[in-house]
Amino acid sequence: FPDMKVTWFQGGTEKVKTKIAGEIKAKKIGADVLMVADPSYYLALKKQGLLLDYVSKNQKDVIADKDKNGAWTAVRISNMIIAYNKDKVKNPPKSWTDLTDPKWKGKIAMPNPMLSGTAYVAVGALSDKLGWDYFKKLKANGLRVEEGNSAIQNKLLTGEYMAAIILEENILKLQETKHEPLEVCYPKEGCIIINSPIGIFKSTKNPEGSKAILDWWLSPEGQKAVTAGWMYSVRKDVEKPHGAKYSLAELNKNAIKINWEKLANEDAKIKEQFRTIVME
Repeated sequence: FPDMKVTWFQGGTEKVKTKIAGEIKAKKIGADVLMVADPSYYLALKKQGLLLDYVSKNQKDVIADKDKNGAWTAVRISNMIIAYNKDKVKNPPKSWTDLTDPKWKGKIAMPNPMLSGTAYVAVGALSDKLGWDYFKKLKANGLRVEEGNSAIQNKLLTGEYMAAIILEENILKLQETKHEPLEVCYPKEGCIIINSPIGIFKSTKNPEGSKAILDWWLSPEGQKAVTAGWMYSVRKDVEKPHGAKYSLAELNKNAIKINWEKLANEDAKIKEQFRTIVME
């Protein structure tokens, strides 16, 4: 878009949500287009009537989650997995429940769901699938909660952590760009597939520019930019990210079912439960 000035505000999902919450309260939303990781946030925004219904010309090619009226459409797909350092771990975990094994005590980590949208989704999905007792067992096994993915990946490299709940894209990037010895475990109970959306605020001062940007992200060209970032495309005609072992279709066969409505409606409750169990 050579003739359009695009200004980005970048931050973790929770940082962006906090900024937007203040703007909603002031009735002065500064953003035109929104791309954050947690799909449940878009359900909450739609409920408040804050998103513009726009069905992109490319929406028909999107095989992932989308709102039929176009209030939001999945634009990139992330995958929460377990990672480990193959130089330091000879018998890696094969399932989410393996992380409760005493052999990992004090050597496991995950990102903070109070800051990370994908970590929040992981907590919601795993607590539904395995119960809150799972997190009690992780806490008893010395689970550490880090601010973000980069701190975790660095400590996997040094051996401070032996295994971690983390985004697959972070590990694929390190494998390809730095040839680091980190490996992905696709847990046998299923991965946590997160169809992160894009949407336009109804209050946008530039609806045509916003629609053009949304169209581009959903086009083959825009989706190749997504897979270049080691995330999965929402289109069938774009290859999986480089280094990924499985296609999205294969991962979806065994993915953990996520209750997006519950994540949207019980945000504070789920986070408080996690904080009480794991962080106190």
